[in-house]
Amino acid sequence: MAMPVPSAAISAYMQAAKMGATSEAAGANAVAIPGSSFGDMLSGVLSDASNAGRAAELKASGAIQGKGDLVDVVTAVQAAEVSLETVVAIRDKVIAAYQDIMRMPI
Repeated sequence: MAMPVPSAAISAYMQAAKMGATSEAAGANAVAIPGSSFGDMLSGVLSDASNAGRAAELKASGAIQGKGDLVDVVTAVQAAEVSLETVVAIRDKVIAAYQDIMRMPI
């Protein structure tokens, strides 16, 4: 049985790949592209995680009403869990980076 691939993780990867491709294509004379900042990428990841959670809720409520398949529910919940774990990992790294900066001597 093939393991389902969470769409939020793929979306986050594609956003990161697009950002990397635009900066590599620009070369050494790279100019900041409006709208393609780290904050925008984080915002996209958060919205993808939120959308995955909503999709899981919709699938679960459909299954409760007898209109959904249990496999779809489990897949959607698993995708939401992976998205949440990604967001938590990013948050932990940002907090760790902030703490490292605060420990630096001036």
